[in-house]
Amino acid sequence: MQVREFMSRPVDCISPDATLAEAALAMRIHNVGMLPVSEFDRVVGILTDRDIVVRAVADAASPTLTKVREIMTSRPVFCLSTSEVLEVVRLMEERRVRRLPVLNRENRLVGIVSLDDLPSTGEGYRLVGEVLEALAAKRQ
Repeated sequence: MQVREFMSRPVDCISPDATLAEAALAMRIHNVGMLPVSEFDRVVGILTDRDIVVRAVADAASPTLTKVREIMTSRPVFCLSTSEVLEVVRLMEERRVRRLPVLNRENRLVGIVSLDDLPSTGEGYRLVGEVLEALAAKRQ
């Protein structure tokens, strides 16, 4: 099964020149914990709610003055829409991430895949469990 069959879409993005306050508002409105950062129709980074807290709030950065580009994760990990489920799960496990931007062959953002999107078959549950174990190990 390929990622394009179960990824979430459409995808809301944020500009690297947006403020953290704008990003947090977009996350609240869209009920997401991660926004791809897009510039000139290309993904240039990822911003998570955790990034905002750990990289900005913890340092007392101003949410209305600090730009997304200052705290985003540059060079994000991604998968292709034609990637197989097992490849995506292994990538999540290896990189210890819960969500991945999904790009097409032209490197355009076409979706997001998260642990919640993975097929809920017996095999899907086992694979999700492996990723969660890797994520838990990251915190130790």
